[in-house]
Amino acid sequence: MALSEAPAERHREVAGVFAERVRGARDWEAPAPVEGWTARDVVRHLVEWFPSFLRDGGVELGAVPSVDDDPVAAWDAHAAAVQALLYASDADRPFTHPRAGSHRLSAAIDAFYTSDVFMHTWDLARATGQDETLDADEAERMLAGMQPIDEMLRASGQYGAKVPVPDDAPAHERLVGFIGRDPAWRP
Repeated sequence: MALSEAPAERHREVAGVFAERVRGARDWEAPAPVEGWTARDVVRHLVEWFPSFLRDGGVELGAVPSVDDDPVAAWDAHAAAVQALLYASDADRPFTHPRAGSHRLSAAIDAFYTSDVFMHTWDLARATGQDETLDADEAERMLAGMQPIDEMLRASGQYGAKVPVPDDAPAHERLVGFIGRDPAWRP
């Protein structure tokens, strides 16, 4: 099933799946596939990096509860704030980030943030023993968009070395292998 093409609806769908994994987590200190991270750190990453990204472009997201105190409440508040930005009447206003360039705000959220939530859903699910299957159409779309800019992605330091995955592996396994995760990793 393909995700919506509209940034607000795509975020709602992707953040909703991530929220299910957040609510299903039982051990927040479980190791995650990102070296040195725990399940809590996966949530922390998403809740903490994006507000500063927006702030650098002149948009304030607002405070959320501490991930240390309550990762579920932190995620819920954060995701609701992002969704409110996307549903706002001015969601298509210009947004200029000093490193990411100029975009419509909704397009910047979709490209830089919703995609990150999508990929980190696998990390949280794998860390907490939940279903890590990602939407196959979205995984294929993202992989097709990332492959041509492989060198740039690796140079950014945001992605690890590719992990070899068979060409006939499920799309989500090929995607996580591309971004530097081992699809066979277990806590």
